[in-house]
Amino acid sequence: MDRHRSRSPVTSSHHHYSPNKRGDNRRAKHCDAAHFTPTNHHWHQSSATPEQTPPRSQTLCTRREAYERAFPLYKQPVEVGCFSLDSQRRFFNDSRQMRYYVEPDRSPNFDLSDGYRGRYVKRDENVKEKLDHILRWIVANRSKLKSKLSPDASCPLDFDFVTWRGHLTKLLTTPYETREGWLLAVTRFNDTLYISEVETEAARRERENRPERNQEMMYWGYKFEQYMCADKTYSEPDPSGVVNTNEAFCTVVQTRLTDHKLLFSGEVDCRDKDPDAPPPPACYVELKTSAEICTPKQRSNFHRFKLLKWWAQSFLPGVPRVVAGFRDHDGIVVSVETFQISKISQLIKNEYNCWKPTVCMNFCCDFLSFVKREATEDNPSVVYLFSWEPHKDVTYSVHRDSQYSFLPDWYIKEMTCSGE
Repeated sequence: MDRHRSRSPVTSSHHHYSPNKRGDNRRAKHCDAAHFTPTNHHWHQSSATPEQTPPRSQTLCTRREAYERAFPLYKQPVEVGCFSLDSQRRFFNDSRQMRYYVEPDRSPNFDLSDGYRGRYVKRDENVKEKLDHILRWIVANRSKLKSKLSPDASCPLDFDFVTWRGHLTKLLTTPYETREGWLLAVTRFNDTLYISEVETEAARRERENRPERNQEMMYWGYKFEQYMCADKTYSEPDPSGVVNTNEAFCTVVQTRLTDHKLLFSGEVDCRDKDPDAPPPPACYVELKTSAEICTPKQRSNFHRFKLLKWWAQSFLPGVPRVVAGFRDHDGIVVSVETFQISKISQLIKNEYNCWKPTVCMNFCCDFLSFVKREATEDNPSVVYLFSWEPHKDVTYSVHRDSQYSFLPDWYIKEMTCSGE
């Protein structure tokens, strides 16, 4: 599961995966002639009357047909480290929270509501951690990143972007999202762009007014992990224990999307305990729950909506498979199924008007180019706030010394010293 929201074992570069070849190389349709410069980018500058001199208002089109072109180069993600968060959400630069996948019985009959009333410690959702844990990992691993350090003292990190995997997942799914918008704060510091999510007002209202049933269903996902994971390679799962959502194990990976060098982190549910399993991230397993599928309409919706988010979340860090527990209305798991990320595009190919991996990746790539082009001031107190609502273009505003600033002073000091 990905707490920062919402292919067969990897052996070759992701850019070899082009799941929609028939449609990929067609010329992208224009969103709107006004949204394109002569170089065919999806941004434009609004005109202003002589009496007005507003800040530049630039937008990025999100219509999916604009991104139906060849699948972009996506380098094989490489794990450069990991970290753990304990039961009190304290950071540790190690793998102490790693768990191990245990194959369930064919008819598991797991009760996902067990422990909800008395054995559940829930992370405080009012605490906004921003990028703090990733930044702690960067500071603690500067020696490990030495090969990534630039000789230029003004550019200590040789990455274009630092962010959470969950933020990138939101970008991948944007061309197909119809309900939830997003706010992404961007700061350029030492020529690296840091991306941190800001909770929207709509998301805050939903969180604060979440029905009891929805809160219990959120617990179900964590409980499923408890049924499926062991703390040691030689032990078995212990579903009688406490579910504490403060605890997490996170991978840190580096990769490249066309000319964008990325460093991002994402939570990992568990890993294959076979000693002959491939190295991370190809040994990792993502765990999910979903309502059991009883009708063709339910199967179509599962393919069109849920598999999109599952694919995006796991494809980005190179996690090769999702193990899903299908549960009934009362939260009893009736079956478990494994989905290979590399085969999901085949599963959905016959769905009418379904999502396309190439559209997801091309939009993400163009958004990162858009951010590079617009977020130009190298200053940790300046935030470029990128905003999007369904069926609209991406827009942004600029904020100086504001509530949106998210790079902590301790990080700025550490990284400024490291560059000298």
